[in-house]
Amino acid sequence: MKLHDVFAQAKAENRATLIGYMPAGFPTKDGSQRLIAAMIEGGVDIVEVGFPYSDPVMDGPVIQQAAEIALRNNTSARDVLDVVASSTVPTLVMSYWNPIERYGSAKFAGDLSQAKGVGVITPDLTVEESEDWISATDEQNVGRVYVVAPSSSDTRLKSVAAACSGFVYAASLMGVTGARTSISGAASELVTRVRRVTDLPVAVGLGVSNAEQAAEVAMYADGVIVGSAFIKLVLEAESFEASIVAVRSLAQQLSAGVRRS
Repeated sequence: MKLHDVFAQAKAENRATLIGYMPAGFPTKDGSQRLIAAMIEGGVDIVEVGFPYSDPVMDGPVIQQAAEIALRNNTSARDVLDVVASSTVPTLVMSYWNPIERYGSAKFAGDLSQAKGVGVITPDLTVEESEDWISATDEQNVGRVYVVAPSSSDTRLKSVAAACSGFVYAASLMGVTGARTSISGAASELVTRVRRVTDLPVAVGLGVSNAEQAAEVAMYADGVIVGSAFIKLVLEAESFEASIVAVRSLAQQLSAGVRRS
């Protein structure tokens, strides 16, 4: 199943798609696979597998801590691809550009396709520097997802959306990732602006941490992205087995949330 099929199915069910993020290699390679399985069991429709990077400038402290643990575990590109391959729902990689460029953009797109990956989110890659990446992903039928923010001009939104081929990632606010007590009011306006320039699904990330927030975002977005809230549960759990239970439970609550609206 491809990305557009998942969004279409959710739309037919009159709900938003639930997208969950987990870094590969956190807290171990096998552990990340088990956590992703728990997220899926709880109701996550699409998975984002994080490619750990040493300078995650757009990530908040929770995801940074998870990335540091994954890097200490010597998580490699091959490990990232193995985690993608282990997922039973459509799965993307979320990666800064440097690790992909180092691996080889065409090789990464090809190997991701072999691993049944359906797309890549590249938060720090600009459209202007994407010529080779667009060519590589088109050749492998791998979806491209770029990030837009409330500060993006209408002209910028149009050019970024035109370069996307999976969905458009709308950052709900300016700043780094992290669970928050409330969702920025700018998110709804941003989704409206993006919809004026593209027919692609629009998913909102940065800040969603509970069922109420998921329901709120699901009222206007096609997808609800949750990352830090899952990772925080793992970091704070008394044991890894307890974190599996907690992650599955949160996924169930969020899944109910995206259906509530």
